[in-house]
Amino acid sequence: MEQQITDTTEPQTKQQTADEQTWAMLCHLSIFASFIVPLGNIFGPLTVWLLKKDVYPLVMDQGKESMNFQISMTIYSIVFFIALIAGLLSTAVDGLDFPLGGGVLSTLMFLFLLLGLGLLNIVFVIIAAVKSSRGQKYRYPLSIRFIS
Repeated sequence: MEQQITDTTEPQTKQQTADEQTWAMLCHLSIFASFIVPLGNIFGPLTVWLLKKDVYPLVMDQGKESMNFQISMTIYSIVFFIALIAGLLSTAVDGLDFPLGGGVLSTLMFLFLLLGLGLLNIVFVIIAAVKSSRGQKYRYPLSIRFIS
């Protein structure tokens, strides 16, 4: 009589397949479609999620997570971009007051914030893709939960 040894570190539920982990990883990596298509960072994960959400539970979870994060990052980017433009205008036009301080300093601040936001986006997406490829759920920081 053979005795089976089971790993008790994870709940005994349906085993994740390599396909499920790959599709979950693609939910995150598909944001790079934004280099080709405007708003591809939202439509990429949305497409993967719509195709596989009913097939794989991990894709259901990670697709929503990726879309929430990308929608949040898009909103943050728009706000920083508007502030950057306002700072540029206040520098260029005499007598125009910018509420967050004037001119060059505020423009540089928002430029660095916008660049930092883009860098954080790429770093968090890579972390999420690696975690998903291992079958782990990843929760993005700074993410607003639009889709639950």
